[in-house]
Amino acid sequence: MGLKEDRWIREMALAHNMIEPFCENQVGKNVVSYGLSSYGYDIRVSNEFKIFTNINATVVDPKNFDEANVVDFIGDICIVPPNSFALARTVEYFRIPRDVLAICLGKSTYARCGIIVNVTPFEPEFEGHITIEISNTTPLPAKIYANEGIAQVLFLQGDADCEVSYKDKKGKYQKQEGITLPRILK
Repeated sequence: MGLKEDRWIREMALAHNMIEPFCENQVGKNVVSYGLSSYGYDIRVSNEFKIFTNINATVVDPKNFDEANVVDFIGDICIVPPNSFALARTVEYFRIPRDVLAICLGKSTYARCGIIVNVTPFEPEFEGHITIEISNTTPLPAKIYANEGIAQVLFLQGDADCEVSYKDKKGKYQKQEGITLPRILK
C-alpha cells in the first residue's frame, strides 16, 4: 500500500473525476490554503453548516438523531460557539477508486486555534460530498471560513482491489449530497 503523490492525484481527478471541482494548484494567499499539495489534496468547506445547540435540550443519539439538535446556517463565516460543534460539507464531490482508501486530517491553521476537524475514512468506491465534523475546543467563539481549506486528504492505494467495496455493500452514506446527519441501517 502506498501514499499517492500529486501527479497521481491530478491524473485521477482530471481523467477519472475523482475530485470535482478540482483545484490543480495550491491556493494560499489571504486564505486558509486549499488545492493540490505534494502528497494530498486540501479540501474546502462549503458555506453550509449545521451548528449544534442545546436550546431544545434533546439528547444526541446516533441511532435516532433529532434534527432539533442543530441549527442550519448558510454564510461565508460560521461562528462555532465555545466548547461546541458543527457539521459542514466539502465543496468537492469525491469518487474513490476501488483500490484506494482516503484518510483526512485537519489543517494546522485551525488546529493551532483549538479547532479540531474530524472526517472518517473515504472507503473504496465511496462517492459523494464529505460531511465534516468541526469541534471548537476553546472557551471562545471560533470562525470557520467557507470556501477555504479545512483539511487534507491523503490517498492510500492498496496492492489489489478489495473483495467488497463501500458501493458493493450499499453504504448508507453513498452518493450523499449536502450535510448528511447520522444514520443507521434498518
